[in-house]
Amino acid sequence: MTEMITRPALAAALHIGGPTLRFRYGGLTWLTDPTFDEPGDYPGPITLHKLSGPAVPIEEIGTIDVVLLSHDQHADNLDNAGRALLAEVDTVLSTPDAAARIEGVRGLSPWETVTVGAVEITAVPALHGPPGCEPLSGAVTGFVLRAPGDPTVYVSGDNASVELVEQIVERVGRIDAAVLNIGGANVGRFGDSDVTLNARTAVAAAAVLGDAVIVAVHAEGWGHFSESLDYLERTFAYADRAHQLIVPVRGEIFSV
Repeated sequence: MTEMITRPALAAALHIGGPTLRFRYGGLTWLTDPTFDEPGDYPGPITLHKLSGPAVPIEEIGTIDVVLLSHDQHADNLDNAGRALLAEVDTVLSTPDAAARIEGVRGLSPWETVTVGAVEITAVPALHGPPGCEPLSGAVTGFVLRAPGDPTVYVSGDNASVELVEQIVERVGRIDAAVLNIGGANVGRFGDSDVTLNARTAVAAAAVLGDAVIVAVHAEGWGHFSESLDYLERTFAYADRAHQLIVPVRGEIFSV
């Protein structure tokens, strides 16, 4: 009898900090939302404050095949060092708006699919705040990765909408692992409405995702995250979903 081999959804994953996760999938090395600056402030319409540097310096991350960039307009998803890194990566996928601003970026509209190696990448909708936030927050995107013999992976980007997660599951089907940007990010632009998932909406998203493993990122290292990782873990435990949640330790390699 032939033994079935189950490949990990995310192999050799490494949380570098904030939204930045390196992992292996489908024979390629992926990086989400590159942020590698040391602590500092980013002035703009709203000043963002970076509180901690990367767990692994940019010089040590190795070759990246594909960057999944949820959006380019906010420094907590693409800081100065991360922006410089894009020029060294063959494939950078993001929004059409980002592609118009950054040379070499390929912009994908919602539900558009491209293939890199053996992996199909589908851009999926994301909403960076409450309904109607786009004129202030700008366009953002998530991604779904699929490859023959591999689990299906959802990378949310800066999405605050559980309803969009429902739409993605209805259209894509089973998702085996989800990298969710959480933290309850809130800069006060929309009052008490967060611009990423918070602990409560992350639990609701986890319920929609069924038994998918939830990898929580984008929840530390910046001043505008309004909830702690301890609170996230307690909220999942109270909802009987602690078994579903992985909060990666920055700088430590893990697989899912």
